[in-house]
Amino acid sequence: MPKLATEDCARSFFEAKYFAVVGASNDTAKFGHQVLHWYVRHSFAVTPINPTKRRILVPSPSSAHQMQALDTLANLSAIPNPEQTSVSIVTPPNVTHKVLQDASHLGFHGVWLQPGTYDDEIIEYALENFGIVVAGDGGIHDQGWCVLVDGEQFV
Repeated sequence: MPKLATEDCARSFFEAKYFAVVGASNDTAKFGHQVLHWYVRHSFAVTPINPTKRRILVPSPSSAHQMQALDTLANLSAIPNPEQTSVSIVTPPNVTHKVLQDASHLGFHGVWLQPGTYDDEIIEYALENFGIVVAGDGGIHDQGWCVLVDGEQFV
């Protein structure tokens, strides 16, 4: 897979005013939880997207011993300001493709596809339908662009 994203592209992703995490989870072992917690820990305005959970619990940014409940939205169409929102996607490829299809007409600022969420067809679709796409080989360790690792240099 080609090296698609650049540092400038990733930097542009983080210029959004708001963020959403599709695939957010209450399970601390899942990347959907870890990515959401990363945004909270860095004090980003973030909305968890999960069609089956009403709230996601994450450690509070002020104290890791206190939990904070974040209200979820069922899907990206419920985001009030998509043009000001960048989206991290943490779902299996078959779900990712549907998420991108649903989101493509809403005008989101950018999308970040975590490793394991895409295949070549999904990346091609993302590149054709979104202005800012962070995905593919690359990043700090050349194992794919990951918010948990590569995001640190932009905060």
